Amino acid sequence: MDKSLLITGATGGLGIALVNEARRRGISVKATGRSLKHRAQIEALGASFVQADLLDFSLVPALLEGQGGIIHAAALSSSWGPYDEFYLANVVATHHLLKAAQDQKIERFIYISSPSIFATFADRLSIKDQDSPRNPPLNHYAQTKLIAEQMVLAAAKPGLATVAIRPRALVGPHDRVLLPKLIALAKKKAMPLPRGGKALIELTDVRDAACAILSAYERAEQISGQAFNISGGTAFQVRDIAVKLAEAIGASPRLINLPLALAAPLATLMEAWARLSRSRNEPVLTRYTLATLAFSQTFDLTNAQQALNWKPSHLALETLLQEARRMRE
Repeated sequence: MDKSLLITGATGGLGIALVNEARRRGISVKATGRSLKHRAQIEALGASFVQADLLDFSLVPALLEGQGGIIHAAALSSSWGPYDEFYLANVVATHHLLKAAQDQKIERFIYISSPSIFATFADRLSIKDQDSPRNPPLNHYAQTKLIAEQMVLAAAKPGLATVAIRPRALVGPHDRVLLPKLIALAKKKAMPLPRGGKALIELTDVRDAACAILSAYERAEQISGQAFNISGGTAFQVRDIAVKLAEAIGASPRLINLPLALAAPLATLMEAWARLSRSRNEPVLTRYTLATLAFSQTFDLTNAQQALNWKPSHLALETLLQEARRMRE
């Protein structure tokens, strides 16, 4: 592995953690992202930075020049939006990157997928890597991530090792997805909890996710063609997370039990109205949000721990609370 590693989506929370972990392991890194916001931080870690939008497909071949491998973390990550935008960002862009990797004889392609492909209206405990995803996935994000994951894994062959990593509910610095939403809920006077907030969720510290992904990169030839679920390994009830988060930011919302019999049709109606009105704003409650908050989702990490020689080393809930306190200050 004497050649450089290209990390896409490097200006996001996971991307910065990946750059940091790769440099810690002595790997030369070229980082790319659309924003210049964290360029100085990335370069301070010893990586080179190239500003680029992967949807400008003419830029892709040059990005891959001199690279030995790719960790593709760039994606349109949202719970709501037009399908065409998700398909373009998550499937078409991945296709162009994969094609360029094949043309330039890139040796390793690590794709950052998502366990959102498993979200459904039922408790799923100890989900294994090879378990079937929901058919169809509950939202456009999950659907397009699954399509891209399958495409990447199908491309595995001698000379090109491909691996998919599915990190669950990432928390840590620069989180622009999970924590802001949770804080917005915690600041409300009343916080409805589907099924009383009894569902179990496994958060993942972004540093643990980065460690697992880099371990997969280093072992890509031995595990090529496989996908791995990654989480912090400790399950917490939604209600407990909500209470602790509210305390961390000095809020005290009234917790309200939202029965599933009411929440399910409400989510369906809100989605239908948003589509009819062509609203780009995510409804307060969607079917996907309901599935993730009302039903348990935990993972069997045995395969990842053995194949990657990895295990989580951070308590993700404490990381979440630390970031919440920092944002409050």
